[in-house]
Amino acid sequence: GQDSRRGTFGQRHAVLVDRETGQDYSPLLYLSEDQARYNVYDSLLSEYAAMGFEYGYSLARPDALVMWEAQFGDFANGAQTVIDELISSAEQKWNQTSGVTLLLPHGYEGQGPDHSSARIERYLQLCAQNNMTVAMPTLPSNYFHLLRWQVHNPHHKPLVVFTPKSMLRLKAATSKAEEFTSGSFRPVIGDDSVNAADVRKVVFCSGKVYYDLAEERTKRGLTDTALVRIERLYPLPGEELQAEIARYSNAAKFVWAQEEPANQGAWPFVALNLIDHLDLAVGADIPAPERLRRVSRPHGSSPAVGSNKRHQAEQVALVNEVFDI
Repeated sequence: GQDSRRGTFGQRHAVLVDRETGQDYSPLLYLSEDQARYNVYDSLLSEYAAMGFEYGYSLARPDALVMWEAQFGDFANGAQTVIDELISSAEQKWNQTSGVTLLLPHGYEGQGPDHSSARIERYLQLCAQNNMTVAMPTLPSNYFHLLRWQVHNPHHKPLVVFTPKSMLRLKAATSKAEEFTSGSFRPVIGDDSVNAADVRKVVFCSGKVYYDLAEERTKRGLTDTALVRIERLYPLPGEELQAEIARYSNAAKFVWAQEEPANQGAWPFVALNLIDHLDLAVGADIPAPERLRRVSRPHGSSPAVGSNKRHQAEQVALVNEVFDI
C-alpha cells in the first residue's frame, strides 16, 4: 500500500528510520537466522495499478504471503475492477487460484464518509462457492493466527481482512504473548465473562463495536447479555456458531449489532444466512421477530455522516439500543 512501511494502520512500524543516519531497519527481518524473507514497499498513489500488481505477484509466488494494505478501507474502491474481475471470480472462470490478502482499515471513528467504511457489504455480496475468506478480527493474536492460517491453508484462496483503526490504541484490544505462540485462529469468539445460564439476550457483532458494547455492558452492570464476536464473516462459521448459541439455553432475544447503516456492513449477508443457524441451534419455536433483530445506523446513501458530533450521537444511540430492547 501507499504507507505500508511506516504503517498508518495495521502494519505499524514495519520499517523504522534512523533520523540521524537515514538508514532503514526492519525488525521482522531479524527474528532468526533461517527465517523467511520479509519485504515492505510503499506503492505509488494508485489503488488499481498497485492491487493489480500484487494480485499478479501472488500468482507468480504462490508460496509467499502477499498483502496489499489500503490507507483507509474505502481506498480499495479505486481497484474494484481487480476485485470483481480477478480476485473474487478467477477461480471459477479460469481455475486460477490466488492467496492475495487485502487489508482494509475499517471502523467508525467520526472521521467522515471517506475514512469510515471498507464497504463490507460489497465483498460479502461477491462471496460464493468458498471463493475467498472475509474476516474482521478483534484481537491481535487472532489476526496473527489468521495470517498464519492463510499461509498454510491447503485451499489457496484470497483473504479480505477488515483491519482496525482505533483498536490499535485500545488497551482492551490486546493479547498476551502466549496467545501468539499457541492456539489457532478462532472464527467465533464466545463470551466467557457471563454465566451462560443467566443469559437472556445474545448479541452478535464484528469489529470495534464489540468493545463499545462491552464497555457499556460493564457500565450498566449487566449479566444477562452475551456478546459473541463473529471473526470470520465468510465462510460463515456455522458449526462454531451453533455450538456457541447452544450454550445459552435460556436466551429469548438474538441481536445483530453493527456500526454501519442498515443497508451496508455485514447485515444484508447476515440477515440471509445467520437465521438458519439460529433455527438449528434453538429451534423454530421462538417467534420470528425475536430470532434475530438488527441494531445499526439507519439506511444511508453515504457510508457515514460528515459531522463528528452527529456521529457521536448516532454511536451512543446505537449502543444504548442494544441494551434497551
